Amino acid sequence: MRTHLKKDEKILLLTRQHWIKLALPFFAWLLLAILLLAFIKNYKVDLIIILLTAIYPMIEYINWKYNLWAVTNMRVVDESGFFTRYSKESPLDKINNVEYDQPVLGRILGYGNVDIQTAAEMGETKYTLIHHPKLLKDTITHAQEEYKKNQITSQATQLAQAIAKTTPVAAAAPAQSQQMIADELHKLFELLQKGAITQEEYLAQKNKLLGN
Repeated sequence: MRTHLKKDEKILLLTRQHWIKLALPFFAWLLLAILLLAFIKNYKVDLIIILLTAIYPMIEYINWKYNLWAVTNMRVVDESGFFTRYSKESPLDKINNVEYDQPVLGRILGYGNVDIQTAAEMGETKYTLIHHPKLLKDTITHAQEEYKKNQITSQATQLAQAIAKTTPVAAAAPAQSQQMIADELHKLFELLQKGAITQEEYLAQKNKLLGN
């Protein structure tokens, strides 16, 4: 992948279109070569035409090779092009839904389509003939879950550190205790999000942790 990674960014999956993408241009060129050899007996002319028409499958191969999709712990990157470069990215927090579908032949050979629905300003992106589409979909979904967990943990830690500066009990606690407070705040927030506790219960437990 030629796209530069951001700080703390890691590649979770790197994939491209299935080799079936190359089947049509290759067999079209092969069929042309067979017909030329069968009906035109001038082998020099045959050779020149075969070499010239080989440019088409070669270009398709280069496009296939440099058309990549990468899933990182921050975004989904779509890059293509050898002579001219195209790159598009979808941040994980902007992706609303990921779906995939496979025709019968796709299930046998291992290819399909992946549809990524993002925020309104980014629209919808459909990737066709993807190698192992379910793996791509599952990797994106898992990356989103981990990204949300990390965001919540980071926000809880920042909240605990901010409160520690103004709360006597938290301020007096060592760094390890402050991290424990942040972890407990994170757990309380998750329970609130799941509906396991009410807003009043959340606030009461939070105040208890912070010594208010």
